[in-house]
Amino acid sequence: MKNLIIINGPNLNLLGKREPEIYGRKTFDDYLDELKIKFKDLNIDYYQSNIEGEIIDKLHEVGFVSDGIILNAGAYTHTSVGIGDAISAIKSPVIEVHISNTFSREEFRHQSYISPNAKGVIIGFGLKSYDLAIQSLID
Repeated sequence: MKNLIIINGPNLNLLGKREPEIYGRKTFDDYLDELKIKFKDLNIDYYQSNIEGEIIDKLHEVGFVSDGIILNAGAYTHTSVGIGDAISAIKSPVIEVHISNTFSREEFRHQSYISPNAKGVIIGFGLKSYDLAIQSLID
């Protein structure tokens, strides 16, 4: 395993500012620096977009060349058939992650259009969810 990419969806650019009681106080850029130090033998790329079509385009771009994709599609998890279809169309394994426990939140967050096409799902461990996803891809 050499090349991984983390793809974050809408509003995850606000980590550290947005609802810190749910998402914590650390920015994703700071956390990404920690991941790159911890997993120094991996090339970890990062992409974030608030736009559904851009996430789909990125999945198409990296989905045949990456050794693994970690995807937190944010609210698109619960609404985007298109992102789910994009995952089923690519070859790279995708791990779906969520910082919060989506099952302890609003009912609409209990549905995922990504899970049926993902290799696995990690939910509710804060930013550590990304670490667990990387571990699952390299094991």
